[in-house]
Amino acid sequence: MLEDQLQPARPTGLVRSLGVMGVLFLTLSVTTPASSLFVIVPGMLQEAGTGAIWATLAAAVVCVATAYIYAELSSAWPVAGGEYVMVAHTLGPMAGFVMLGINVFNNLIFLPVAGLGIREVLAGVVPGLPGVPTAVAVVGVCTLIGILNIRINAVLTGAFLVLEVLVLFAVAGMGLVEVQRSPVAFLTDPVVASGGGLAPASLTSIGVAAAIAIFAFNGYGAAVYFGEEMHEAPRRIARSIMLALIWTLLLEGIPLLAALMGAVDLPRMLASSNPFGELVTAMAGERAGQLVALGVALAIVNAIIAWVVACGRFFYGTARDGSWGRPLDRWMLAIHPRWNSPWIGTLLVGGIGMALCLVDLKTLEVLSGTGLIAIYAGIAVAAIVARRGGQTTRAPYRMPLYPLAPAVTFVGLALITWATWLDVEEGRPALIATAAQIALAAAYYRLVLRRRGWQAVVPTT
Repeated sequence: MLEDQLQPARPTGLVRSLGVMGVLFLTLSVTTPASSLFVIVPGMLQEAGTGAIWATLAAAVVCVATAYIYAELSSAWPVAGGEYVMVAHTLGPMAGFVMLGINVFNNLIFLPVAGLGIREVLAGVVPGLPGVPTAVAVVGVCTLIGILNIRINAVLTGAFLVLEVLVLFAVAGMGLVEVQRSPVAFLTDPVVASGGGLAPASLTSIGVAAAIAIFAFNGYGAAVYFGEEMHEAPRRIARSIMLALIWTLLLEGIPLLAALMGAVDLPRMLASSNPFGELVTAMAGERAGQLVALGVALAIVNAIIAWVVACGRFFYGTARDGSWGRPLDRWMLAIHPRWNSPWIGTLLVGGIGMALCLVDLKTLEVLSGTGLIAIYAGIAVAAIVARRGGQTTRAPYRMPLYPLAPAVTFVGLALITWATWLDVEEGRPALIATAAQIALAAAYYRLVLRRRGWQAVVPTT
């Protein structure tokens, strides 16, 4: 009797209403190239200077390899649960639930981290903007938008994405107005800011910057969360993943290169915490700089909307698998009769995100850990096992030059892990936090879910 109560009722399925472009808009909104450029890339410049170009190229190689893995596995399992379903069907249910546990932490913590970051972006536009109330309000509004029909969200995020792309084009254009140096020098003689001047960039600093770049480019794999709402997903989802990565690389890489080529005071730019905003202000005035800051803030809002939508689908998948027991599973499976969205689950995700906005940002960043390393490693192993077991033999998309992509991913992740472990203040605690998440998820599976025969469900329609 108790076991029956813990199992979810037969769920209502998600409605297929998206094409390649709809999934692409949502996925690109998750990757949010503008906010990555303005918030994450400055850390690369401070770490490696113009060596950030080498770091970008190295990260692009790793991300392309990982995107091929995502594309093949998503073609075989285009399921809302995402990575944990792929891992569960290749490496077993315990490994699958560990992947699920890592995703739970990372998916939920992204919302408050993004929300709290808006104040920093708008500091020069709205002085004294309160961080926590702003973050709570933004996450709350984005959650309400997220329960609307996914086609509406695809159109809305697509419109925001156009503004984001215009901001990035503006940055690239202003960097190229007066070119100061050849891009070849960035490859032959990379330099970093040092004591008001320039010094040669070390190989170690470029490696650390490459690790940062991989995080900046991440998000293309989120396309799989929308797989159950995509027409002909097994055949078409790989295209959305690869297009999302290509556009992310271009939209972040070109403005970075252009800004470095056009920087009048290179040492100052490399040391700045807001180099791209300062470039726009210097070239077009303070009002233009404020408009660009607003554009970046809108890009973050867009990312939160897209991530709320993706998280609602992810938790819908976990509930269909009976991961939490009633009433949570039943709530997360509820599909709105008009908007065809997992609306209660989406509201729960947003509510938790709003509550987490009350937690210190530094603590959230540590708790988010380095789950991306574990996720990439997990799907790389899953791809190898799936090939050997024949589970992706009939997948409409198969990665080229196998096993090159998994091999490149493993090498890249090894270097990232090493560079992260050397960072005693933030990197090492983050690795420890991820290890704790793995242990917690494994314990929950062994103590609660194993006796229920937990499995990752793949819907037949």
